[in-house]
Amino acid sequence: MERGKTQVPSQDIIDGILAVRDTGLTNMFDIAVVIDIAKMLGYSTTAKWIQANMIEYAKGIIQGYEVAE
Repeated sequence: MERGKTQVPSQDIIDGILAVRDTGLTNMFDIAVVIDIAKMLGYSTTAKWIQANMIEYAKGIIQGYEVAE
């Protein structure tokens, strides 16, 4: 079975995840800290999506993300 990228509802969510990653402040699997950093950077939509979709978020770390069509 081929693994596809994790579907997210908007590019803004992906931008927020990438912004957190680019800070280098945390391991991206430390979800609570990722949410806090996203909020600190002004990506509240990203923080809310991660909190509501933790499994999909974690899968996306490995498989990548794309905007759902």
